Amino acid sequence: MTLCGNTTIIWAVCTHTSLRTPMYFFLCNLSLIEICYTTTVIPLMLSNIFGAQRPIPLAGCAAQMFVFCTLGGTDCFLLAAMAYDRYVAICHPLHYTLIMTQKRCIKLMLTSLGLALFLVLQLTVVIFTLPFCGHRLEINHFFCDAPPVLRLACSDTRVQQAVLFVVGVFVLTVPFVLISISYIFIANTILRIRSAEGRRKAFSTCSSHLCVVLLQYGCGTLVYMRPRSSTSEDEDLELALVYTFGTPLLNPSFIPYGIRISKMH
Repeated sequence: MTLCGNTTIIWAVCTHTSLRTPMYFFLCNLSLIEICYTTTVIPLMLSNIFGAQRPIPLAGCAAQMFVFCTLGGTDCFLLAAMAYDRYVAICHPLHYTLIMTQKRCIKLMLTSLGLALFLVLQLTVVIFTLPFCGHRLEINHFFCDAPPVLRLACSDTRVQQAVLFVVGVFVLTVPFVLISISYIFIANTILRIRSAEGRRKAFSTCSSHLCVVLLQYGCGTLVYMRPRSSTSEDEDLELALVYTFGTPLLNPSFIPYGIRISKMH
């Protein structure tokens, strides 16, 4: 369902010239990220569920963590860029095409990817310089994520935990604050709309984005930024299922948002 829904978005945007607008540019890139995001994790997980039980080498574990966290970080930054797009569309509709130019959209996309690559590279290098005990290690997780891998280390991990927290602040807290500020301005603008129908339509354009934001940032914050003493492996596993499977599946629900915004313009 995730692959079909997100592939449909990419196909629709690429084949319909009327959809080549900033909002659909971000939707298309978000769908591509979600496809790569899920295929980084799910195939190996399914093979283990169906009995293959293939061990992953340490280098493969590092590669999976790097790719997954980079795509997840890009996803978080891109959601903030989409909130900015929404802010301009609702608060400054007459200047929308002047502000959200193709050049600016590409810059926002490349900046999101570049920041995620830089931050996650530092995290991956710091984690996999740790010594790990034993020849065959097992993590209580369905992919190589930072918290369960850190639990396997044989030495003190306070430096790595601090790096993970700092990366979490840049990837989760900062974009969420920017999104919150955008929605404060959006809510202020919507509340000034006189007609109830106009307010309802404006609010409805934000619902899908807000659902994904709350799931992505809420679960990510609980997994990566809580003190290790207050978390359990089972809790991290359950939360990871939500942002690994839930948010990519919700992405196709953005399509009604784009159609409504287009009609508002």
